[in-house]
Amino acid sequence: MSDPVASIKALLDSESFSDKVRGLNQLRALEPAQAFPLLKPLVNDANPRIRYAAVSQLDPVGNADLEQSLQLLRDRLFNDPEIDVQSVAADVIGGLKLTAAYPDLKKAYEETPEWLLQMSIVATLGEMGDSRGFDLLKIALSSENSLIRTAAISALGELGNPDAFPLLVPLAQDEDWQVRYRLALAVGHLEHPDRQSLLQQLAQDKAEQVASTARELLAA
Repeated sequence: MSDPVASIKALLDSESFSDKVRGLNQLRALEPAQAFPLLKPLVNDANPRIRYAAVSQLDPVGNADLEQSLQLLRDRLFNDPEIDVQSVAADVIGGLKLTAAYPDLKKAYEETPEWLLQMSIVATLGEMGDSRGFDLLKIALSSENSLIRTAAISALGELGNPDAFPLLVPLAQDEDWQVRYRLALAVGHLEHPDRQSLLQQLAQDKAEQVASTARELLAA
């Protein structure tokens, strides 16, 4: 019977793009400790599609060696020439809860002109759950980009800091129903004396998805 690790390594070592993709797909069947050393070189592959797929798989494979994963992700966050690879590196930092990378995420958010990377960083701050992200999320809440703003609303809810409540209240009047919908979900995570009254207001929203979400939270 053939060794699955050896056969996957042969695919990953191939010069063929399709072989590498097959190898990456088969890598998912291995335990993180087996998969990590095979995946690591592909994070720096010459092909951006391979790099993207490899970085994506570091969550959860990177749990096998969080210190090395942090180094690999920091490098891709700042040095990859492709913005979607940088963005997925930010996503995976959050998925692996690598809170040591918070200063890197903050620096990248402040320095990049790319909205896609900023949005990924905002989303990952919520997933990572690091309280230091609160001040950066306050800034993101004022972004001119609506996708960054809605990501910031969700992330503030995930952080669960009640200080976010007064920052979110004005958004109940936002013209975009998706902003109000994200607001309802975020408020559901926050403990605040005025939480019920805001949810009651949102329960009367003209957008049914907003109203039904608020009603469900009130009934919970």
